[in-house]
Amino acid sequence: MGDPVVLEVGDNPARERYELRLGERVVGSLDYRTEPGALLLVHAEIEPASRGHGLGSRLVAGALDDVRARGLTVVPRCSFVASFVARNPEYADLVARHAGGH
Repeated sequence: MGDPVVLEVGDNPARERYELRLGERVVGSLDYRTEPGALLLVHAEIEPASRGHGLGSRLVAGALDDVRARGLTVVPRCSFVASFVARNPEYADLVARHAGGH
């Protein structure tokens, strides 16, 4: 038997994005831009063949867990991220106070 395929979220700072990997394959990404003390989360995308299985939520939760561990805040410019935070209030404390302005 082979090893089970692992789903994991990791930061790829060279590409300014979090990546959701299924084994060796990137199946989703969350692009960001940096500003002092915060990440602007600008665009989340899951590959079309993998949509509809909750992978977007796994990607955003993994990214937000990493942001928390790093002591940063986020500015959710991506509507998917904003709605995820609204549905999961345990992440609301990560939203930067100035996040409302564009």
